[in-house]
Amino acid sequence: MGASPSSPSPSGQVSGKVDNASLSDEELKKRLTKEQYYVTRQKGTERAFTGEYWNTKTPGVYHCVCCDTPLFESSTKFDSGTGWPSYYQPVGDNVKDKLDMSIFFMPRTESLCAVCDAHLGHVFGDGPPPTGKRYCINSASLKLKPH
Repeated sequence: MGASPSSPSPSGQVSGKVDNASLSDEELKKRLTKEQYYVTRQKGTERAFTGEYWNTKTPGVYHCVCCDTPLFESSTKFDSGTGWPSYYQPVGDNVKDKLDMSIFFMPRTESLCAVCDAHLGHVFGDGPPPTGKRYCINSASLKLKPH
């Protein structure tokens, strides 16, 4: 049988929208903590060195806290010294980028869940090989599923 809409394909990408991706704003407010809602739906940022996963070394896959889409493998996590979980590569095409002009003098590239548009953090061009990218992600937007 084929994959269901919420099943990841062999590459780890989600093949279609999952039920959680269509949750209303009110449903998300009930389901998420205040911080998770602030970060993912209002484009907030948690304070450095305070998030649950900034220093975690547990092997597994980090999923979107809103829709459960796999976003980052722990094998791509590295210590950037910034106080936020940092990864050099997302899972497949499950993370999308968007120009963020919210700070007038400092344009940045926002990272979003490709399925539900949850704000994850930002991506910078100062990461390690092989990508040279640093996905600086709020712990509040993630849910770790250990191997």
